[in-house]
Amino acid sequence: MPVGITIELTPRLASTLVTVTGELDLSGYAFLRDGLLKVAADTPPCLIADITGLALNEYSPAAVFPLVARRIGDWPGIPFLLVTHQPAQLRALHDHGVDRFVPVHPDVEAAERRPVPIRRFAQRVLSRSDDAPAVARAFVRERAQRWGVPKLVYDGTLIATELVTNVIQHTTSRPEILLELRPGMLAVAVSDDSRRPAVLRESSGGQPGLGLRIVADAARVWGSSPRWSGGKIVWAVLATGRHRDLPDE
Repeated sequence: MPVGITIELTPRLASTLVTVTGELDLSGYAFLRDGLLKVAADTPPCLIADITGLALNEYSPAAVFPLVARRIGDWPGIPFLLVTHQPAQLRALHDHGVDRFVPVHPDVEAAERRPVPIRRFAQRVLSRSDDAPAVARAFVRERAQRWGVPKLVYDGTLIATELVTNVIQHTTSRPEILLELRPGMLAVAVSDDSRRPAVLRESSGGQPGLGLRIVADAARVWGSSPRWSGGKIVWAVLATGRHRDLPDE
């Protein structure tokens, strides 16, 4: 951990609060960026960074906050908010242009009162078995029908099959599938306990990672994110207004 930066997590009912203290300089930039992204990958309903105890100056790389907001915009798509009531910090955030991209609130309660987009969420832990991909497909199919996006069943089940199969073949974990519907998009994600990132390979010959080409081709955007709680989550986002036709039965 870089000297001068600390991150403390406090799970709350409506958010995960990250209290950041110390001095933000170039040595702590990557640590703070990666820490916030890892917390976001655990998909809390909202991510709030309390920076009241963080020293900022004209040389601080405050662009870390808009970068985090942009990175989590597609997935997990949760609100990212800053909390501070310190006049000097508010001036610094304004001078850096941070408040144009990340909402700033005086306290945690005010941040949590901010309207949150309506979303639907479902998850299921699967067994480590040859049946796991089929169970994942059935889960995606049932939820897509229930949520009124049946035209995403084909791409959704395709992505779920590949992600679950990768977990079974390349880790010792039980795959956990997560589905989330929010305005304009459906996210399909699968987590495991391995810290090894999922990597898209361009070569041929049945090498590990080649199945991710199917995911990349089907999804609007996809990625592999380490989680603060451990392991990683591989996710893909489908646009609800853009889909492939279902094949004939």
